[in-house]
Amino acid sequence: MFTFPKLHLLLIFFISLLSSFLSTASPINIWPKPRFLSWPQHKAITLSPDFTIISPQHQYLTASVTRYHNLIHSENYSPLITSSIKLIKRYTLSKLVVTITDLSLPLHHGVNESYTLSIPFKSSSAHLSAHSVWGAMHGLETFSQITWGKAPELCVPVGIYIQDPPLFGHRGVLLDTSRNYYGVEDITRTIKAMSANKLNVFHWHITDSHSFPLVLPSEPSLAAKGSYGPDMVYTPEDVSMIVQFGLEHGVRVLPEIDTPGHTGSWGEAYPDIVTCANMFWWPAGKSWDERLASEPGTGQLNPLNPKTYEVVKNVIQDVAKLFPEPFFHGGGDEVIPGCWKTDPAITSFLSSGGTLSQLLEKYINSTLPYIVSQNRTVVYWEDVLLDAQIKVESSFLPKDHTILQTWNNGPVNTKRIVAAGYRVIVSSSEYYYLDCGHGGFLGNDSQYDQQGGGGGSGGGSWCAPFKTWQTIYNYDITDGLVDEEERKLVLGGEVALWSEQADPTVLDSRLWPRASAFAESLWSGNRDERGVKRCGEALDRLNRWRYRMVKRGIGAEPIQPLWCLRNPGMCNAAVS
Repeated sequence: MFTFPKLHLLLIFFISLLSSFLSTASPINIWPKPRFLSWPQHKAITLSPDFTIISPQHQYLTASVTRYHNLIHSENYSPLITSSIKLIKRYTLSKLVVTITDLSLPLHHGVNESYTLSIPFKSSSAHLSAHSVWGAMHGLETFSQITWGKAPELCVPVGIYIQDPPLFGHRGVLLDTSRNYYGVEDITRTIKAMSANKLNVFHWHITDSHSFPLVLPSEPSLAAKGSYGPDMVYTPEDVSMIVQFGLEHGVRVLPEIDTPGHTGSWGEAYPDIVTCANMFWWPAGKSWDERLASEPGTGQLNPLNPKTYEVVKNVIQDVAKLFPEPFFHGGGDEVIPGCWKTDPAITSFLSSGGTLSQLLEKYINSTLPYIVSQNRTVVYWEDVLLDAQIKVESSFLPKDHTILQTWNNGPVNTKRIVAAGYRVIVSSSEYYYLDCGHGGFLGNDSQYDQQGGGGGSGGGSWCAPFKTWQTIYNYDITDGLVDEEERKLVLGGEVALWSEQADPTVLDSRLWPRASAFAESLWSGNRDERGVKRCGEALDRLNRWRYRMVKRGIGAEPIQPLWCLRNPGMCNAAVS
């Protein structure tokens, strides 16, 4: 005989099965899930063969409208399982009318990206309204996702109403194109996938110690000598095309020129301004604290050499001209004491009572004002303020012009940054680093010689384990922030793909659908209407979205057998 608790658990189990079935059975699957959606009658109509999208003329919106019109008519998306939706045949939907409150709003952080979409009963028109062009683009993406069937019989839900503002304004993907090179087509494909997931910032980590692939008019020798070769560079024309492509997809392109550390590639053109360039990263017989870099690829700009600032300012000026984005990422992470100490002038400076932090202060004080003079807000990695050995006083980092990006210690460092009064972008490596968990990349590493060896449980990966989509989805980037003013300083977050062990062959599968999980958590959150984490409910929806992304040409990795979608609820965890 069942006791009441067992009956209660059994009821929960059957409700879970039913909920999963209903979720999977519906042809409507919008990712990321909208903040508010009402579709009470589960009825649909077909699109007219002459269906069109009517919108105001705007350089980027018009391109987006054309793209979505073509996608809607060519995608021919069929849900993986059939469902019983009542199709109304008395009339068809002939047009989607787009209205914009303010066509002049630029694609900057904080722009209103919300949209409202409705398809009323007994009307041949659907309505999409947005405050900005960029919100309208999100609405067009949603309309494409609620369209299913094969032309000429394309269906859309009728009696549906969606109101959809994002939770966070900064929702980004970082791609490192220095350690391994990615072609322009790889970058544009990534931006296209980002747009489909309502992500809005492509953080382009262009340069590092390994290569300098960006061709700059004022400093052409940096790429000529510091890139991997003439066929692995980004010309100004390439950059212009990528920036334009981003704008047409509602994605900002945020450039990062990482300095003063991570600059070994600059040394090929200017050996006099780079310390410890091309030296072995961890000299034999030295402790970890005496290393020259945190991984192979050494080199840091010399703050005491006046030539350093001449070159850096040329780089800043060129990058500001190439990228209209108001944020400029100046790097600032992992400045290693041992590298600077290899330079005689710096050694003399330290012997005379100077400090390593004073060197960084000199560099920041000489470059940050110049970046600001280009009408840019400076983004630095958290190290410039929080590093244990080399950091600057907050007086060198004016809060109105500085944003910090956190990558260590999860919510702890986020709290430290906002408590100091700085705006923050969250990229906690414990949750958002997509390169983790693939072992080490060092050669001649004897730890792997023994049976079962290889860096312990992490397998040699410093940031192991692999960050699953569930880990990413469940991370709350304002965790522990009870003060509302501090929460407002959290601009959003970025997942990061560093490229020590990634290149175009694995790009899509490393990013997707894990970046999709990130996208929903920052757009509409990871909790349901009751405030309960919804990761379990999200699985079926993410799985269906993954299959649709693949159909759209994105090589997203699988997260379940297809059998699980064909058999709703049967792959759920058992109720204990």
